[in-house]
Amino acid sequence: MGLEIEHKFLVDHAKWSNLPKPAGKLYRQGYLNDEPGKTVRVRIAGDKGFITIKGPTVKTVRKEFEFEIPVSDAKEMLELFSPQQVEKIRYRILFNQKIWEVDVFGGENEGLIMAEIELNHAGETFPIPSWISQEVTEDPRYYNSCLASNPYKTWKKQ
Repeated sequence: MGLEIEHKFLVDHAKWSNLPKPAGKLYRQGYLNDEPGKTVRVRIAGDKGFITIKGPTVKTVRKEFEFEIPVSDAKEMLELFSPQQVEKIRYRILFNQKIWEVDVFGGENEGLIMAEIELNHAGETFPIPSWISQEVTEDPRYYNSCLASNPYKTWKKQ
């Protein structure tokens, strides 16, 4: 059994645009099930496919099982079973010996930039880069599964 222990943050757009960064990788993902506490995700990351099963989130921790699958299977599952998807470019930024994954969203979530940091244990402390603006770890609107069904662009209309 795997555990995912992460914090999510919004990114300051101006500071992000001025930050030197490596090449990003295109991610496309959809959800086969997004009941509260039971998420099944299919993802294409570059030229690889994955299926991931996640349990309920308690503060920053949840169970996670991820398996690589043929990218052709991932494409077919997304086309057949997941009409609502999330597209983003992911950048991996090393800051103070930790990797921050920064997602620049496209499509219906364009305008949203989020960063995540995965930790080794729930009480681990870490410095926050200057390009981070606000923590949103416990705000379910920022879960990718929620962004698939309730995209960021629609929030302004609500």
